[in-house]
Amino acid sequence: MNNRRDFLQKSILGAAGLALAPSWLQGAPALIKSFNKPNSEINGVQIGCITYSFRSMPDQSAEATLKYVVDSGLSSIELMGDPAESFAGMPKPTFDRMRTYQLGGKQRRGETLTADETKELAELQKQSEEYTKTVAAWRATADMKKFEQVRKMYKDAGVTIYAFKPSTFGTNNSDAEVAYGMKAAKALGATHVTLEHPSKDDQTLRLGKLGEQNKMNVGYHGHEQETFTFWDTALTQSPNNGLNLDAGHYIAAGNTDLIALIEKQHARIYSMHTKDRQTPANGKGNLAWGTGDTPIPDLLKLIQKNKYKFPATIELEYQVPEGSDAVKEVQKCVEFCRKALA
Repeated sequence: MNNRRDFLQKSILGAAGLALAPSWLQGAPALIKSFNKPNSEINGVQIGCITYSFRSMPDQSAEATLKYVVDSGLSSIELMGDPAESFAGMPKPTFDRMRTYQLGGKQRRGETLTADETKELAELQKQSEEYTKTVAAWRATADMKKFEQVRKMYKDAGVTIYAFKPSTFGTNNSDAEVAYGMKAAKALGATHVTLEHPSKDDQTLRLGKLGEQNKMNVGYHGHEQETFTFWDTALTQSPNNGLNLDAGHYIAAGNTDLIALIEKQHARIYSMHTKDRQTPANGKGNLAWGTGDTPIPDLLKLIQKNKYKFPATIELEYQVPEGSDAVKEVQKCVEFCRKALA
């Protein structure tokens, strides 16, 4: 009996690579379960990441995205729609979405398209409309168990999904599509969905009410249109409406009251995108952390001091240096947070 007990002790401790005293054996299973898993809760502050940060990586599948997250040392994320929806069986696009985005962006900026580009864009937009209808039909019968499988796969690797950002919350999406996005978020374990602020009061009212019906919070993200009162109307429309604040864009917009905004709205901030941008006077650049004007250490310490519950979400938007990749750069951002919160 003693030999068997000794064998079990050595096997359990050896599997975890831990040299623990025998009196710790009771806690060994829990230790083994968490061994070699990421932990990005740093001194009371949950550091997360939006998986958009890994857009330059070659594989955008749910499995590959999980590897990028774990390799970055992250234990919580805001998940973009594509990895989860492709895992769940969403039809793949039959056209070049990136090319559509590039030409469309050129047009929106007022740049002149060549005759060939104009014709190409028109054809791509036609294909995009057809694909949108195909995806809407798929979403109408999508199996939520697939999203639960994604949740389990990520959880088993030590990663929780606190937010979900599929392209289902636009003015052209039906109530059924919106409900699908919220149900998928719930299946993934998310506390809220995120989207770009529509700048339309009737849409934030609609989404807030659908959030109430589906028991899901809605976090609105902003760019340089963010101001101290930017979210006020949405917040009054529904208790489920809240902020997906972007601290970097807030600084680039020329605002000087970011700390005051967080102190006022902390209970309605569901998550905060964190990046280092410059003020308008300095050029509005998106820079490597610690070289811009966003007071990231002060923001993290504010969350820590006041024990705010929302995560600080790393969003990698500065140019990845030659010889590096998105995972390595996100690792640097995580390390920056560790030093700031030491």
